[in-house]
Amino acid sequence: MALPPSISNRLALPVLGSPLFICSGPELVMAQCQAGVIGSFPALNARPASMLSDWLDRIVDGNSAYQSGHPDAIVAPYAVNQIVHRSNDRLDQDMQVIVDHKVPIVITSLGARPEINDAVHSYGGIVLHDVISNEFAHKAIDKGADGIIAVAAGAGGHAGTQSPFALVQEIRAWFDGPVLLSGAIAHGRSILAALAAGADLAYIGSAFISTAEANANPDYKKMIVESAAKDIVYSNLFTGVHGNYLRSSIVAAGLDPDNLPESDPSAMDFGSGGNMKIKAWKDIWGAGQGIGAIGENLTVAELVANFKSQYDEALDSLKRKSLVGTLV
Repeated sequence: MALPPSISNRLALPVLGSPLFICSGPELVMAQCQAGVIGSFPALNARPASMLSDWLDRIVDGNSAYQSGHPDAIVAPYAVNQIVHRSNDRLDQDMQVIVDHKVPIVITSLGARPEINDAVHSYGGIVLHDVISNEFAHKAIDKGADGIIAVAAGAGGHAGTQSPFALVQEIRAWFDGPVLLSGAIAHGRSILAALAAGADLAYIGSAFISTAEANANPDYKKMIVESAAKDIVYSNLFTGVHGNYLRSSIVAAGLDPDNLPESDPSAMDFGSGGNMKIKAWKDIWGAGQGIGAIGENLTVAELVANFKSQYDEALDSLKRKSLVGTLV
């Protein structure tokens, strides 16, 4: 399972913080990288489009300055997410900025296009493509992606319905390159479980929304801390693509979360809400089923430290169980 040394040698924990629409900005990304996990943001978060170059400069300069001041620290690389869908009229412009800045990792979503992969490969970057099925994974690799993000049941925002164990197993049956797993991961035990299932990295989003550095409404952060798996609603109403959202945010918008109509998938609309007065991500808040493990609002450094402690404890426990098994 080949993660490039440029990634594997620069991680304190096998985690990529997933790109969060609206919530991810330079402050969150730098905090994640400086805590030793990969930070990422959607290119579309930088508004206007001219701001994308400024954000990339801030992240690179900020991480470099931190590394200089903390020579023994592990500072992880960063990633930028591109929505590869016809509705993204900024794609070509943003890709040029990404190439100019030689962004080390590009995450592609909602479409796989060889020319995008070729552009990233032209300077030595890698492309990770998110998928909800084995069939889409095959298409992504056939079109030149370097790795797969398996978005399983329970993931926040746009998500699939397959068990993480089933999805990773099907992909690993034919693909030995980088695989990341997304789906209800908000604890160190879950990070270890993702690796045991066959992934190289855990892909975590909702837990980071609750942190101090996230550009999220304070009520959104509070709602994540106070909610659990039972408070997650799966619907395609808000963007045309099925996703997981916080029940309380749907109620606050004046809708019945138990009786949401179906949307037309051919009219995908990422963020504007179509003709609806309420907007996905701004009014209707995404979150995954793992949020029951998030008990307080922390800084990114504190959250990652908790993950690391939980991960190490789970690994030690597993080792002890294995040792006991050999003695019985």
